[in-house]
Amino acid sequence: MERRAFFQTGLAAGVLGVGGSTALPALLSASPRRLPDGSVRLNSNENPLGISPAARQAIIEGLDLCNRYPGASRRPLEEALAEKHGVETKNIQLGNGSTEVLQIFVQLFGPEVRIVAADPTFEDVPRYAKAISVRLEGVPLRADYSHDLDRMREVVGKWSGPTIVYLCNPNNPTGTVTSSADIDSWIGVAPDNVYFLIDEAYLEYAEDAPGYWSALKWVPTHPNVIVVRTFSKIYGMAGMRLGYGIAHEDTIERVGSIAAHNNANHLASVAALASLEDHGLIARSVDVNRRARAILEETLDDLGIERLPSHTNFLMHRITGDQKDYRDRMSERGWLVGRDFPPMLSYNRVSFAMPDDMVRFSETLRTFRSHGWV
Repeated sequence: MERRAFFQTGLAAGVLGVGGSTALPALLSASPRRLPDGSVRLNSNENPLGISPAARQAIIEGLDLCNRYPGASRRPLEEALAEKHGVETKNIQLGNGSTEVLQIFVQLFGPEVRIVAADPTFEDVPRYAKAISVRLEGVPLRADYSHDLDRMREVVGKWSGPTIVYLCNPNNPTGTVTSSADIDSWIGVAPDNVYFLIDEAYLEYAEDAPGYWSALKWVPTHPNVIVVRTFSKIYGMAGMRLGYGIAHEDTIERVGSIAAHNNANHLASVAALASLEDHGLIARSVDVNRRARAILEETLDDLGIERLPSHTNFLMHRITGDQKDYRDRMSERGWLVGRDFPPMLSYNRVSFAMPDDMVRFSETLRTFRSHGWV
């Protein structure tokens, strides 16, 4: 029996211990665009295209080696990432998603470290800090929803111990960017005890963001700069959990002392390598995202609904009334939209789906406007 046929039968469910003969086939036949009940998920900033066809084939071909530890599949991936970014493999740290890479760096310095982050921003770094009782200082975003770097520098200047400055750029959940030149200016004069943890999960989507570029240029010379990337967004691999950090070799060596061994699994590694070799994948994903964003932005502007400028695969727009009521009403109509992001409780975050789905979602928004719900 061929491997693909095997995984589409109840036999696979029995072998893998998935209760019920229809559970696994139903899962494997699910659309990357919709949940089994037909709902469209617009709440997790996922790529609606799904994984690359090349990655799918690599997963199938890689199944035979799932009984082996992933060292042999990790090395080619690390080499490909190093070549892509113009660094050495000793500058690369793989992780079980970029969130694990962020966690590693938060834990690297122990409880004496202080963390400065925007408020609001991606919540995992604040969550990890709280879990190990690390002091976290949240700095509100500026009026244009960029990071308030001046205020952050003031806060950092009050401490003499090790400090992590977490910069999610473009920022989640706002979708906005902070001037890379201003970030560079700070890095260039910062003391060695100030570490910049720069989360570039949405970098590929920021194609049209003025004054925005990667912080990678600092890696060869500055051990206090850590750039974090992910395969979850532009590569559509959120369910496979693979991310990586890029940093000076001295920093990566320190990280290696606490990072989980074999944390990037075999199938994720071969899928990621195939995705990097699919040279049209990023262009396809950016194109779909651009068209979906334009549809939603046009609708919001036509309805006079305030929105934040987005340089990601999601945007935030203002709503009327209670967040939970809004989410429940959307769910009843087959749309799963974003959660609370304090203090921005009068805004909802919407991830972009395929363009035709965004047309239908826009029609729902028009209905909501007629009821005064947005």
